[in-house]
Amino acid sequence: MNHLNTQILLASRPVGWPGPEHFRVVTTPVPELEDGQALVEVLYVSVDPYMRGRMRERASYITPIPVDGVMEAAGVGRVVASRTPEIKEGEYVGGMLGWQRYAVTSAKASRKLDPDAAPISTALGVLGMPGMTAYFGLLEVMEIKAGQSILISGAAGAVGSVAGQIAKIMGCRVAGIAGGEEKVKWLVDELGFDAAYDYRAEWDHKARIAAMCPDGIDGYFDNVGGEITDAALMNLNLRARVAICGQISQYNLEKPEMGPRLYFQLIQKRARMEGFLVFDYADRYSQALERMTGWLKEGKLKYRETVVEGLENAPAAFIGMMRGENVGKMVVKLAG
Repeated sequence: MNHLNTQILLASRPVGWPGPEHFRVVTTPVPELEDGQALVEVLYVSVDPYMRGRMRERASYITPIPVDGVMEAAGVGRVVASRTPEIKEGEYVGGMLGWQRYAVTSAKASRKLDPDAAPISTALGVLGMPGMTAYFGLLEVMEIKAGQSILISGAAGAVGSVAGQIAKIMGCRVAGIAGGEEKVKWLVDELGFDAAYDYRAEWDHKARIAAMCPDGIDGYFDNVGGEITDAALMNLNLRARVAICGQISQYNLEKPEMGPRLYFQLIQKRARMEGFLVFDYADRYSQALERMTGWLKEGKLKYRETVVEGLENAPAAFIGMMRGENVGKMVVKLAG
């Protein structure tokens, strides 16, 4: 192909909040395909909180993005060339395509998408990793049951908004915490949460959570950590379960907050707190996707996307997502 590729690289490792200076746009040739590979024209790329951890030098559960390496991220797109019979030109696929205009993939590293079943961008959100995270965090880690009281932090984000709806589908009472009145209204009026509040407008989180959850909390889906999680722990019921999905309040701190905190509550309430990674359930994604696609078609599951136009704006979208500027899943739609 004669096309040139546009890529966004990690220019340097941020300390504290990332800024535009930590990214760099380059133009490179589109790579030649080898046998078993396919070339994808990327149409949408994702921005997700976990990417902040990958910008650090130290490894965690996944290797860091190298300096001067392409920002690795989930993406979806159209196959424009193929040297494998398993992927045909014109098909739509999703995978870790990165922040770039063209990406090379393989059948093993990609998932075929049906644009007639749902918009392909949903493979980055409600029918992608965020949706799978909500599904397995609730049903496997927390083992929620009908009639329980469930609290979701980061409730208007890509994971939290799906988690709250799944809990409602399962017959639970659901309360959410989000940043901003627009998000709170969306949670209650459109997604069916029983209660929600704006953490930016409240100071006594313990009291506010107690008011939202008068019968206490049987399950807490934690996306944020920090003082909100402290307040949630103070409202746990006996044998409550806490699923630690993310700690976004801590990701950009130059000096981490003091911890662990208030874990005596786990002793007093004989509660269980468990961190999890969605990748542990990869062999069951197809089962979860079939179920969630059904809920989507039945109108039981809704989603919202915050769409930013242009690959060059992916860094700004990422920074905005980290500041809570998105409602639902934030995606970047590539120009052209």
